[in-house]
Amino acid sequence: MAVLPTADNALAASRTLPPPTPFGASSRLTVSVVIPAKNEAANLPWLLQRIPDSVDEVILVDGLSADQTVAVGLMVRSDLVVVHEARPGKGVAVRSGFDVAKGDLIVMLDADCSMDPAEIPRFVELLEQGYDMVKGSRFLAGGGTDDMTLLRKAGNWGLLRLANLLYRTGYSDLCYGFVGFRRELLDRVPLNASGFEVEMQLIARASRAGARVGEVPSYEARRLHGNSSLRTFPDGWRVLRTLLSELRFTGRGAPTTARSGDPHSSR
Repeated sequence: MAVLPTADNALAASRTLPPPTPFGASSRLTVSVVIPAKNEAANLPWLLQRIPDSVDEVILVDGLSADQTVAVGLMVRSDLVVVHEARPGKGVAVRSGFDVAKGDLIVMLDADCSMDPAEIPRFVELLEQGYDMVKGSRFLAGGGTDDMTLLRKAGNWGLLRLANLLYRTGYSDLCYGFVGFRRELLDRVPLNASGFEVEMQLIARASRAGARVGEVPSYEARRLHGNSSLRTFPDGWRVLRTLLSELRFTGRGAPTTARSGDPHSSR
């Protein structure tokens, strides 16, 4: 595993950031962004306007929203690909988005504006260097969070320690859904999780399959509008259950061996 902070400065107040930075014309890999959403009409304008121009495809997976989520999304981006998903759960939503994504690289992020799309080039940079998956980390230098209670921090810390011990990794963050990966990774680590635990399943299966995984700093802001559907104890239990059960998963490669403490190490 590689833990590779970029040279970017920490993102400060997320509402006053400069315009997103494009990847550059030299990139040959196409990029799809998958955004699961339900009743996020108020958040989509800020989010969609900050997606870098070099992203090739933006997929909105709508979970039967009762507001104008889809209409607002199409108003902001006429090229938006909309997937209607009747089944509940974040895992179901992102998997539906992955199924239709056409890009060589896939990046997933939440619709609540807690994750800044302007950070996407950080993920793409490492993926273009050959990494199979890149995780956002709130706890690398240059990252941070304004959206974690003490209880959630304690839970994340405990799950992270357990995951690093059991999977022989050295991750600095665990339960954070800003993730990019190469499309072909899904062939090695097929997903079937239905809820928030899909993030844990992806990380666990990639680690067990010997995928080359990197981390980049990411800043988590507070939700801009509305209330989160995350439930601390029920969803935390689902993550823990997934963390333990995925030890039985067998991929095509060897388990990842991390060098904890070395910010420039790779397996």
